Amino acid sequence: MSDPLEIRCPKLGGEVSLVYCLREGGDIPCPRTILCWQPYFDVETHLRAKLTEEQWDRCFGKTPKEKIVSLVELIEAAKKRQQTDG
Repeated sequence: MSDPLEIRCPKLGGEVSLVYCLREGGDIPCPRTILCWQPYFDVETHLRAKLTEEQWDRCFGKTPKEKIVSLVELIEAAKKRQQTDG
């Protein structure tokens, strides 16, 4: 697939191509690929044709955590690191 179009990545804050998004997770795409690229073409159909069922489930099968839950987990992990570091 030719990849002349670049879009702004909400994770990185800069311009990225679809090729980057498809490889961001190693053998699986970035979990945001469908959300980001759907306005430009039927990316879900494209990904379902390319990915195995196992890859699809690893990438898109999980419900993402709410932002506040992720932030609380990061704060708790930082507190634990601070306690162990002295």
